[in-house]
Amino acid sequence: MLTQSLCARWQVAGPTEAGSRELAALADAHGTPLFVLRGAMLDERMAQLRAVLPAGMRVLYSVKANAQPEVLARLGPQVDGFDVASAAELALARAAAVPGSVLGMTGPGKRDEDLAVALAADAVVVLESLDEGARLARAAGGRRPRVMLRINPPFELAAESRMGGGPRKFGVDSEQAAAALAGIGALPLDFVGLHIYAGSNCLDAQSIANAMHATSSLAAELAAVAPGPVRVLNLGGGFGIPCLPGEGPLALDRLGESLGRLANEAGRRLPEATLCVELGRFVVGEAGVYLSRVVERKVSRGRVYLILDGGLNHHWHATGALEGRRHLHYPIWVVGAAGRPMESVTVCGPLCAPHDTWAEHLNLPRAEPGDLVAVFQSGAYTTAISPGDFMLRPAPARLLV
Repeated sequence: MLTQSLCARWQVAGPTEAGSRELAALADAHGTPLFVLRGAMLDERMAQLRAVLPAGMRVLYSVKANAQPEVLARLGPQVDGFDVASAAELALARAAAVPGSVLGMTGPGKRDEDLAVALAADAVVVLESLDEGARLARAAGGRRPRVMLRINPPFELAAESRMGGGPRKFGVDSEQAAAALAGIGALPLDFVGLHIYAGSNCLDAQSIANAMHATSSLAAELAAVAPGPVRVLNLGGGFGIPCLPGEGPLALDRLGESLGRLANEAGRRLPEATLCVELGRFVVGEAGVYLSRVVERKVSRGRVYLILDGGLNHHWHATGALEGRRHLHYPIWVVGAAGRPMESVTVCGPLCAPHDTWAEHLNLPRAEPGDLVAVFQSGAYTTAISPGDFMLRPAPARLLV
């Protein structure tokens, strides 16, 4: 079971385990709710990636997954660049001593301010349209900023978030790419490559491999009409982590073998291209845990409710409310409670909203007010995509240990 394996990894099942004592001490010192990330787990994940990815394949960290400054500083020396999606994210990356030359600014709807900051930092701008390229060229004032073109491919990755295939707000449709590439060639821009991202958070290694092989083939076709050689090909990411009941880990070794074959193929068809993968959740997600205390234990018409001091205002993804799947939930445990009798409970946050529910009919060790509840897999996409202003409750503390 996923929850049991995570309890073992974090060493929090029993009250005398090292992890239980550590998290209890941190919660006492910093209060709850509290996000805790373990730096050693970030290092371990990066080592796992480097061990299986082909030599020369670059790893880009997607800042949107977790922009905590301490996390960026820890990852900066271990990755080959950062993907940023706003002027503010770029500023955080620069504050973490990441050179502007290894930053790439992505995302639709870039404001003129975002483009200006990217220009000042000498970051690569991943264009979402030819119009965006024209705005960038005007802002450059005679300079030739480095650009890539994002392509909306004719295929998708069956994942939590499908970002390619069909009509999308992302990039230029593949059937319109030739015209867009010609337009880029007519502008004072330095074309360096292509960005193709099919989907996010997939646990099927074969599906990711198939999408990336299709990406490489599409890029090779478009290279024939590009305004210069494809020097960088961003294959996207999509590497998922198990978060929901019944899910298992991504077969990273198997995916690495497939990417090795892809690298050999791309070396023949795109001889000048450096291949990149763009990862966020896979790098930081498993390194984080969210801690919240039981404020009240109550029984309503035979059902036991545990009401915590934090909820979807801090971690909307983990409650399932963001995707409308309240019957699913991230792995949850009562810290240090092994040996207590098990019971079926509904775990809720403190907000005046029925969907502020962590889990329903969940078997947990008996918990009382003051007990710590841990929500695992909580290193990515937490407060940044949650309605933190709802009811104006205090923001959680965030620690890297």
